[in-house]
Amino acid sequence: MGKKNKNESSSSDLLQTLGDFTSKENWDKFFTIRGCDDSFEWYAEWPQLRGPLLSLLGPPSAQILVPGCGNSRLSEHLYDAGFHGITNIDFSKVVISDMLRRNVRDRPDMRWRVMDMTNMQFTDESFDVVLDKGGLDALMEPELGPKLGNQYLSEVKRLLKTGGKFICLTLAESHVLVLLFSKFRFGWKLCVHPIPLKSSCRPSLQTFMIVAEKDDISVLHQITSSFNRSSLDCNKSQAFGIHEALEKENQIRSEYSNGSDILYSLEDLQLGAKGDLKRLSHGRRFELALGVHGDSQFGYRAVLLDAREDCGPFIYNCGVFIVPKTRAHEWLFSSEEGQWMVVESSKAARLIMVLLDTSHANASMDDIQKDLSPLVKQLAPGNESGAQIPFMMASDGIKQRNIVHQVSSSLTGSIIVEDVVYENVDADISRLWPSEDLKFRRLVFQRTQGLVQSEALLMKDVSSHKIVSETDRKKAVSSSKSKRRGFQRQNDDSGNRLKVYHGYLASSYHTGIISGFSLISSYLESVASTAKTAKAVIIGLGAGVLPMFLRACMPLLDIEVVELDDIMLNLARDYFAFTEDTNLKVHVADGIQFVREITNSFAADELPVHGNFDASDNTRLPLNGSCSASSTKVVGSSRVDVLIIDVDSSDSR
Repeated sequence: MGKKNKNESSSSDLLQTLGDFTSKENWDKFFTIRGCDDSFEWYAEWPQLRGPLLSLLGPPSAQILVPGCGNSRLSEHLYDAGFHGITNIDFSKVVISDMLRRNVRDRPDMRWRVMDMTNMQFTDESFDVVLDKGGLDALMEPELGPKLGNQYLSEVKRLLKTGGKFICLTLAESHVLVLLFSKFRFGWKLCVHPIPLKSSCRPSLQTFMIVAEKDDISVLHQITSSFNRSSLDCNKSQAFGIHEALEKENQIRSEYSNGSDILYSLEDLQLGAKGDLKRLSHGRRFELALGVHGDSQFGYRAVLLDAREDCGPFIYNCGVFIVPKTRAHEWLFSSEEGQWMVVESSKAARLIMVLLDTSHANASMDDIQKDLSPLVKQLAPGNESGAQIPFMMASDGIKQRNIVHQVSSSLTGSIIVEDVVYENVDADISRLWPSEDLKFRRLVFQRTQGLVQSEALLMKDVSSHKIVSETDRKKAVSSSKSKRRGFQRQNDDSGNRLKVYHGYLASSYHTGIISGFSLISSYLESVASTAKTAKAVIIGLGAGVLPMFLRACMPLLDIEVVELDDIMLNLARDYFAFTEDTNLKVHVADGIQFVREITNSFAADELPVHGNFDASDNTRLPLNGSCSASSTKVVGSSRVDVLIIDVDSSDSR
């Protein structure tokens, strides 16, 4: 007994010296030191495995593959139980030579091959059973990623006959289960069984047997298990992990079965998740993820669309359309209706639309096309695997871009001020300046690069242009001398002193806000007729473009802006010619707290209010004072006539 404990101790110590379980040299050294007669068993031994295995293997004539066999006696026990069609492989020449010598006389029909389990030299559908005892776990070291495990499981699926079984003995760690469950999702029946621990063992890590049976590729099954959480003998962490993995995967499978709009993997599709991809199916559309298992440099979100029946003729059998991250949010590329329009214009019978995101920011188009090519070839219809697939791309619409300033804020992150010239501009403004390449100044947050936060037109001489009415134009250009000096200092463009023009809203978002004033036009007219002012509060300054437009075009407004980030205020002043005056003020404060203080003060009647007050009129709030980010004090007696919320959020939902 003492000798056995010593061997077990030395085996454990020796195994720890391996370091990288995927290194052939390390395993050669391990088996050389250990010798052929001293077998090493992963996880469980024959007494615990005998019953479950013999009930699953089928008839004795079954062809069984044992990848990563090592010097385990499992194959020998199976052979002695009547299963003679066993092929053992390992990439260690040392262990295969030792095992062949150990078994050549007593088990002459057993086969031994030196072979890499991630690239096996057997023909398709050669085996009835693939029996893995710790092999997948060895390939799935967390720091190595899923690449080797993915390659190995693809080989397993290729080698199994229809009705064949992959029997995997594993510790069922979460990163292993995520890969295994997803690889055997469509066309496989999965069941999970716990292997009983030795009676002498205290609760510790338990070995699980996961059985994947090859079935009809069009069927999606729920994973079954022969245990419940309370019945497991293993530690609580392992029990929780496997139950969580099972619940998550079965939820995914339920969503697939219910037709939920989720991303299909390339492997799901090859297994028939959306029908036969080699055939065109008019009007078929689904979203998919490419490169998700480490089989490419990048991961991609894509949409596959087979042209509708009334489309055609087609120039291409299959095409790829790349949408840059700056345009992925646009209706044409983000909506189903818009995507079908792109399909029609592409003249492709099948179009794979790839939507880039921030993960591709530092990649060139050549890199992306090279990375995508082998992936999209697997999605091409027909059998012309060598046919050229054209790559098309949506322009980002920018002819010229120059970064004027970049700064980082603790509240907002990286902020970019850039001047751009568009390939095409709005028809109304292009008619006014048909011969000019109009330049626009934009404010962009790095965290949402596809969204322009503020945008303004840059002009050499705004005094001669009429976009708003003559009266409004005069108001817009009657700025103070200090304001004009600010224009010249901050908007010098290579000697051409371009100025931000506040008489035109370049952002359609701001135009939408302005259109809301039509709902209170009669009230504003009545205010103007009495030569009074209306109070407007804007939560969110941005680049100050909107309040400056309102100040120029609606002189009856008394405007107060609340901005949380003082860096934004500095950018607005320095790069967008924002200026304050007696009718336009900015408070650096929390907008929510600002409005809350106004509302509370008004509701509690803490302030003297001149004139009559209708308590049912909750659209007008008292405001006229100052506040800080930590404390807000409301003074005065004015009411808020217009409240505009124009804020950014880091939460994309």
